[in-house]
Amino acid sequence: MTSPDTPPLLLCIGGHDPSGGAGIQADAEAARAAGAHATSVITCLTTQDTCGLRRLYPQPAELVDEQCRLLLGDSSIGAIKVGLIGSSRIARSLASLAAEHSHLPLVLDPVLASGAGESVTDAALLNQLRTNLLAHCSLITPNLPEAQALAGGGTDPEACARRLLSTGCSWVLITGTHEARDDVVNRLFGRDGTHREWTWPRLPHSYHGSGCTLASAIAARLALGMELVEAVAEAQGYTWEALQRAWRTGRCQYLPNRLYALDDKPTDQP
Repeated sequence: MTSPDTPPLLLCIGGHDPSGGAGIQADAEAARAAGAHATSVITCLTTQDTCGLRRLYPQPAELVDEQCRLLLGDSSIGAIKVGLIGSSRIARSLASLAAEHSHLPLVLDPVLASGAGESVTDAALLNQLRTNLLAHCSLITPNLPEAQALAGGGTDPEACARRLLSTGCSWVLITGTHEARDDVVNRLFGRDGTHREWTWPRLPHSYHGSGCTLASAIAARLALGMELVEAVAEAQGYTWEALQRAWRTGRCQYLPNRLYALDDKPTDQP
């Protein structure tokens, strides 16, 4: 049963990071901070620490599909967030699932490399993303190198966005964390011609889990019923302040992103 006090439910589909900085744990923390509850399906187990990824263990696509269908059939899911996928078979399964639940907002963080730069994709998975899954996404949130890889051409954000929107996805948010400049410019492009930009001061470290956090923070707000542009704007403010407060859990230089409790009140401005 549900009640007026029941939080909206977000289905998070992604990998498990044992260090706790990224993946499903980051998704759940961002959802809770927004006032939503995360249900979860693990696509990949990993061996990694704060220094980097050692091995990736994609789960059977049939298992991922079965668990997603159980949750979608049992619970009133308000939105779906997809992160690390791990195999082309899982991507194909998720595309079919998304087509059957097209009424639900779907936010894809297209994880093509780990926080330390190790590749977590191959040509077959990239092909499935381009030809199947992207068409069912309400929003995708690549950084610029990911946008370039997915678009298969184009170097500037606007050209990449045009190519990605042509696949059928509704919105593209290209984050500027990998650009060589003193600030971070995040650019949102819509199929309706909307183009919005936000500029944030660049923080001094590298951060593990920032992409997971941003995408999940947006998806949680969509589950709450927020309009997409507003959700994107508010989630950026939350993510920036979460990164500003991050602390190191291991000996390496990038920082697992430790987030706020539900009653914390991050500001909307940097």
